Amino acid sequence: MPPSEFVHLSVHTAFSLAEGAIQIKDLVSRCAEENMPAVGIADTGNLFGALEFAVTASEAGIQPIIGVQLKVRRKSISGEKLHQRTQIVNSASNTVDRLILIAKNEQGYLNLLDLVSKSFLDSDDSELSQISFEDLEKRNEGLIVLTGWFSGEVGKLILDDRILEAEKALLNLQKVFNDRLYLEIQRHGIADERLVEEQLLEFAYKYDIPLVATNDCYFDSKDFYDAHDILLCIAQSTTISNSSRKRLTSQHYFKSASEMAELFKDLPEAVENTIAIAKRCSFMPKTLDPILPKFVSAGVDNEEADLRLKSFAGLEKRFQENVFTMDSDEYSLEEKKKLYKERLQTELSIINQMGFPGYFLIVADFIQWAKKTGIPVGPGRGSGAGSLVAWSLLITDLDPIRWGLLFERFLNPERISMPDFDIDFCQERRGEVIDYVQGKYGEDRVAQIITFGKLQARAVLRDVGRVLEMPYGQVDRICKMVPNNPANPMTLGEAIAGDAELRKLRDDDESIATLLGNGLQLEGLYRNASTHAAGLVIGDRPLRELVPLYKDTKSDMSATQFNMKWVESAGLVKFDFLGLKTLSVIQRATELLKERNIQFDLSELPLDDEKTYKMIGRGDSVGVFQLESSGMRDVLKKMRPDRFEDIIALVALYRPGPMANIPNYIARKHGKEKVDFMHEKLEPVLQETYGIMIYQEQVQQAAQQLAGYTLGGADLLRRAMGKKIKSEMDAQREVFVEGAVRQGVSSEKAASIFETISAFAGYGFNKSHAAAYALIAYQTAFLKANFPVEFMAASMTFDMGNTDKLGIFRQELKSLDIEVLPPDINKSGPDFRVERIEGSGSLVIRYALSAIKNVGGAGMEALENERLKNGPFRDLSDFISRVDAKVVNKRSMENLIRSGAFDSIHNNRAELFEGLDIIMRHVNATIDEGKKDQHNLFSGDETTRVNRVKLTSLEEWPVLKKLRNEFEAIGFYLTAHPLDSYGEALIKNGVISSSTLVSELNKKGGMARMDVAGIVSSSRIRVNQRGNKYAFVQMSDQGGIFEVTVFSEVLSSAGDSLIPGEALLIRCDCKLENDFVRLVASKISSLDCSLKNSIKGFKIYINDQNTVTNLAKILERQEAGSGEIKLVVQNTNQEFDLLLPEHYELNASLRSAVKSLPGVIEVQDF
Repeated sequence: MPPSEFVHLSVHTAFSLAEGAIQIKDLVSRCAEENMPAVGIADTGNLFGALEFAVTASEAGIQPIIGVQLKVRRKSISGEKLHQRTQIVNSASNTVDRLILIAKNEQGYLNLLDLVSKSFLDSDDSELSQISFEDLEKRNEGLIVLTGWFSGEVGKLILDDRILEAEKALLNLQKVFNDRLYLEIQRHGIADERLVEEQLLEFAYKYDIPLVATNDCYFDSKDFYDAHDILLCIAQSTTISNSSRKRLTSQHYFKSASEMAELFKDLPEAVENTIAIAKRCSFMPKTLDPILPKFVSAGVDNEEADLRLKSFAGLEKRFQENVFTMDSDEYSLEEKKKLYKERLQTELSIINQMGFPGYFLIVADFIQWAKKTGIPVGPGRGSGAGSLVAWSLLITDLDPIRWGLLFERFLNPERISMPDFDIDFCQERRGEVIDYVQGKYGEDRVAQIITFGKLQARAVLRDVGRVLEMPYGQVDRICKMVPNNPANPMTLGEAIAGDAELRKLRDDDESIATLLGNGLQLEGLYRNASTHAAGLVIGDRPLRELVPLYKDTKSDMSATQFNMKWVESAGLVKFDFLGLKTLSVIQRATELLKERNIQFDLSELPLDDEKTYKMIGRGDSVGVFQLESSGMRDVLKKMRPDRFEDIIALVALYRPGPMANIPNYIARKHGKEKVDFMHEKLEPVLQETYGIMIYQEQVQQAAQQLAGYTLGGADLLRRAMGKKIKSEMDAQREVFVEGAVRQGVSSEKAASIFETISAFAGYGFNKSHAAAYALIAYQTAFLKANFPVEFMAASMTFDMGNTDKLGIFRQELKSLDIEVLPPDINKSGPDFRVERIEGSGSLVIRYALSAIKNVGGAGMEALENERLKNGPFRDLSDFISRVDAKVVNKRSMENLIRSGAFDSIHNNRAELFEGLDIIMRHVNATIDEGKKDQHNLFSGDETTRVNRVKLTSLEEWPVLKKLRNEFEAIGFYLTAHPLDSYGEALIKNGVISSSTLVSELNKKGGMARMDVAGIVSSSRIRVNQRGNKYAFVQMSDQGGIFEVTVFSEVLSSAGDSLIPGEALLIRCDCKLENDFVRLVASKISSLDCSLKNSIKGFKIYINDQNTVTNLAKILERQEAGSGEIKLVVQNTNQEFDLLLPEHYELNASLRSAVKSLPGVIEVQDF
């Protein structure tokens, strides 16, 4: 089949975000099917896919032509408005036009990089990315230009009947581009096209400017038109019924060469010129080897010598630390130093041989700067912790020799690859390190890395449903039938294939079929651009000379237009600046300790603290980095770690696959299972892990010890074993066995050991990474074991936005017997603070104002600053006079009231809540009257000028209503729990607390039917493949939060009661599964109704006769029932009982209301 006689030059791929719908791989496949020799992309305003497209197309034997559709500000018109005769497809603002620029040669591509970068970096945030015509005049060499059809200046002016101006604009282009200018003609069946075409043909023949036929392609085929129309609606945040929205036609698809030839049969030269343009284009971007930036430092001309000097100087400083000085034997100390120096020299030789000294110097420089500036830096991450050079330069904090970490796992001279240090910084100050690097190397040489957000299964259905104006409830129901697992996302097609109910809904309802059909077509397309969370690139030259640059309007820093994979393929070197929350927690905990004059250096923590190991051995590791999951806590209790090596092993083992070895490790550690080293030569390698091969480094060391491999060669063996490629395995097996035989091992034994090692190697873990993270785990465990109040306060501060996590921390604090005081407008800060109780001297945690829902952190910081400056708020009027409504608005005030934050200045939440409109009017009035400093958030002396706020007198909320509102504001019950109102009735009726479920099940063999009681927090209803409904009900009791699964039969009878706030008694079939309790409901009933028959009455003990009046008021409102009320009145001389004549409905609300009365000592059931 001969090559086609037409080449597309205006294809908008999926990188024309939320506009193009052609994936690059599909575009290349389509060209191959059509036998098109070349194809040109012209994405809207960007080169996001340029390198990926070039590589993919060239590998398929298709010539890639790199182009872009850019917005260009006019030269001839400045600020003049055009007459818009009609709605123009693809039109920009009136004086910003579109041109297609195509890279003819390498210089053209470089100019294209510069112009596209300039459009993002130099455009004002208020305008679309664009360049000026003057920019084109300066950087046009090597570029071919297409006039942009009627989205270009020439076409627009023709449509507005300004022919002379259109002619002048065309001549301006011809003056700049000469014979590289083509008049672009398109035919999509739009009426205005004919008007433009007639005039363009006249210009073409008058000035001898060649014509070129293009089809503005946005989707692959005609049957994609409806889905693409929806995509455009998604991009415009509009609906399908909006007649004024931007639209394309069904002709904007990827047409075949024969279709284009037929379409332009009257202008064959316009089709032929597509081939002519393709032949003129002689350049495509290619992948490059890494281009390392040069280390910038005064007086450093020789990076190799500088690295050597700094490494040995750093090692000498390390020699002075306690890890070396603990040796009293001078001879052994000198031998140890010799060992370290020899390894350092070996590493330096490899680093210099591979050409990476600058990389190490750059990383060491910004890490050392961070540490000197007081920015917490992690001890290392990944295989980089195995480098002694890195340790000597303070890049890492783990002695690789002491902990058996291998340099060759990081940088192997027998396997050339870039070094890659992943560096953890305190997430609060990571930006400062990036600013430092930018300042040192130049803003034009440092950039973030772009990422692309995709339309994924659930999200695309929600978007399509909104565009089609389907009922929200219907769309939401369909979306929830698509499993949502971020770790292993399921595609929409997989969800439909696996759910019979979803297929039935599709088959029975045309609207749902339309929803799913369009969702399937749009799923996976790019929706938006963002930046990588950690990655930066540093160049040896301005980055726009290698890659196009992008800038988000929300960021001050540029980003590469190529994503992680392709930016490295373009030759740029990536550096990872990761933000680790745990480092921020550690830093905050140490700051809180300084307030008690307790200071210590984390790097000098003893790794044998008995208190720390006892705590984690009990499984009390909530909040401890890497060790806090329920399954991990169970393993800790069984393992009872007593050395740092155990924590390293646990970090490595607690993953799918290696977990199977945990029981063996525990049994061998405690002497219940014999340790087997497989061969005596492997004992030094496997002794630390009781003969179990856990780490990748052990695979390398075993091959070295047993078969004579170099550590570099052993790294290749490790990789081969991990990949399980038979040919590689066979070759390595032969080398391994021959090497072992030379070491005196029988061939049969060597082959057996090879197979055993191979099985381990498949899931062996990087010890360098495990050790680094084990160190952070130990540091957090040490802080919790020795300074639990400060540690927990810091942990809660950095999880303020996660109420579920805060609830877990709250329960942990209860188990630690640490009190959490409620939020207080006069005592709380924006974050969680440590307070000392007067008298007892106990340390407690004060709840953070910013942790209350809908209360902003910035506002609470400003509020605290005002309080520190002008003293505590005396009363409500004083508060109102000193706060700004921009900081404390009505929404935040609602939750501050609900949480009890105002109790210290106005102890009636009902009055505050009902009077909120009055309060906010007073706040706004003071602003309107100019009684506040408009330049500051607060002015502290306004109380006397504000009328005192008068609120309607109301009875305070009942206790249970207080708790419900507290739950709404905070996300969990803080000061008390609604079940507290039931007193001992729950225990008497055999109800099990969630906190004791595990121990109770352990007593009963791991399975039992038990009764639990709780308050419903939320419920999620699902539908299984058979169409039956089931629910996950989240509940809470005094012991914590738990979840109950409710299947269809029980759900049908109890579904109406599964609403938030309901108190339920649930009979559950309970099963213990790896320390996780699975609860399945067999019966659900109202807690009040269930306990009603077991309680005859309440016995109320009072010591103040005035209490009787308030009690009478409560009883007057209580419904009649069968319950008795008996008063027990106590005074100094006597005690007497009084049985009330009326009978009442006994429930938790009555119990809590009575218990809250002043003078009530106790309420007992009888």
